[in-house]
Amino acid sequence: MFARAFRVRANTNIKGSDRRKLRSDVAAAFPTLSTEQLAELVPNKEELNVIKIHSHKGEAITVYMNHRNPILFEAEKVLYPTVYTLWVYPDLLPAFATWPPVLQKLVGGADLMLPGVVVPPSGLPRVQRGTLCAVTLLGNRAPVAVGVATMSTEEMLAAGMKGKGFAVLHTHLDHLWEYGDKSSPPTLAPLVTDSAAKESAGDEEELQGKEPGSPEPEQPVDIRDLSLRDRDTGAELLGKEELHENRAAEPAEDASTEEQQEAEDSRTPQEQMDALFHQCFFHALKCKVKKSDLPLLTSTFLGSHMVSCCPAGKQLDIKKSSYKKFSKFLQCMQHQGVLQVKELSRGVESIVDVDWKHPDIKAFAVPEGFSSASTAQDSKSEDREQVYHAPEIIPLYGVSTKMIPLFQESGHRKGSILSSSEVRNVIINYVKSNELVDETNKNFVKVNAILCDCLLDKSEQDEISHLKWDELLSRCLERLQPLHQVTFSGQEPVVRKGNIEPIDISIAQRSSNKKVTIIKNLELYGLDPQCVANTLQQKVQASATISPTPGAKDRVQVQIQGNQIHHLAKMLLEEYQLPRKYIQGLEKAPKLGRKK
Repeated sequence: MFARAFRVRANTNIKGSDRRKLRSDVAAAFPTLSTEQLAELVPNKEELNVIKIHSHKGEAITVYMNHRNPILFEAEKVLYPTVYTLWVYPDLLPAFATWPPVLQKLVGGADLMLPGVVVPPSGLPRVQRGTLCAVTLLGNRAPVAVGVATMSTEEMLAAGMKGKGFAVLHTHLDHLWEYGDKSSPPTLAPLVTDSAAKESAGDEEELQGKEPGSPEPEQPVDIRDLSLRDRDTGAELLGKEELHENRAAEPAEDASTEEQQEAEDSRTPQEQMDALFHQCFFHALKCKVKKSDLPLLTSTFLGSHMVSCCPAGKQLDIKKSSYKKFSKFLQCMQHQGVLQVKELSRGVESIVDVDWKHPDIKAFAVPEGFSSASTAQDSKSEDREQVYHAPEIIPLYGVSTKMIPLFQESGHRKGSILSSSEVRNVIINYVKSNELVDETNKNFVKVNAILCDCLLDKSEQDEISHLKWDELLSRCLERLQPLHQVTFSGQEPVVRKGNIEPIDISIAQRSSNKKVTIIKNLELYGLDPQCVANTLQQKVQASATISPTPGAKDRVQVQIQGNQIHHLAKMLLEEYQLPRKYIQGLEKAPKLGRKK
């Protein structure tokens, strides 16, 4: 329905009586929603708009927007949730899982065929023909598509899981999703493990009488790989009823070591990378991390401990695994009870607990070529310094309510996030399209009514009629909501509100006129405070301690005896390669060369 662009016919705000009617309609369509959830979905006072659109096929569709995201759409007097709503209420609809490569076909307008549906160990959800359903990807419970079942569950099984299963109406990455903030699906732990789901899918097919020569229960892995090709196989996943028509039967699995080795060598690159991550993960927990190291930054765990456990000639690359994000990999491990991860500082996750008695850790055997559990503990601080990479920090700007008139002409709405160069382009295009460049002096811009309301204070509105280009841009940036994007090595970018706090260095006076150096906000830059304290202690041969930061929840500060700013500056600027603008207090270093 939204695989192609649509035309917006009208955009209006929903008033009180209409909101009550919409809430009543939503309650009738989705009876599992509680009163609190209904009030959250259709709020009383917050911004709620209704948009009339026409699809590329000419269908009249009503879309309901909460803030900047479409939450519901209505076609032929039937209400449907969008993926944005289903990410908040993932159990709102019965869900059917498919393999990740299938999503690109669904986004292109294809319906979901039954050969592409994974049958979990507990069986398929019980639905009737015409039931509204959600589609998820294997390994994540967050829905990525909304569709209508074209047959009941019993009919699906009776058909041998062949034929069209769901008429897909809306997907993640389609044009309706693009009309929102374009956020990605959250990572929600599946109710069963991926391996169990795959094995069950194979067992279900076997019970339903697969033809001789069809793949064994573990074959969904091969199907997923095949779907990446642009020839017949993509179509096979999405509707070819003879799924393995031209494939020869694979030899049955044998217990011999030689055949096991062959099977291992035949794994896809993605499966090999998954196996490498599991090996390095359990190796690091068993041999590198001690209880005293906790809490441990996830970036430090990956960059220092797991990387050091990687076999020679191989390299960890989360993008080449099925997890795509290290945070998702850790969530899977947390779901299995191996460890516990918490966000102790906003946007910065740490490992806070490890179950060293977990069967997977106890059963892990250290590969040949690596030493025992005590290896490399003495050089831990040095290793961490070598692998640390300063994060990439980019200032961003959000469109505030007052600035909407200036930015809506370029298609931006309240909350739209832009870089400084994008803001500059918007302003330049606005000035040129409205012919506001001064004819006599092109260095000046004429201030029209919108620029006056957005950029001038009330006391200036009667006095200023022209602004220089640089002043125009600086005033615009000052009135936008400050944001910043932080990208740590090997991780997805994180956008946070406000300007990033600098690493704060201060000198405090203690008893007996002794001075101490205090360092705060190291966590915001992916630095492990304990690692920094240990390194400084070795460099300057002075006592260093860690303590909670006053007034800052879940943050710690490093305190070291004496004025150590010279050593600290060298470590932060030269070794860690942090830009000076993100370090505050370097001017408090003791002046050299004045001793008599």
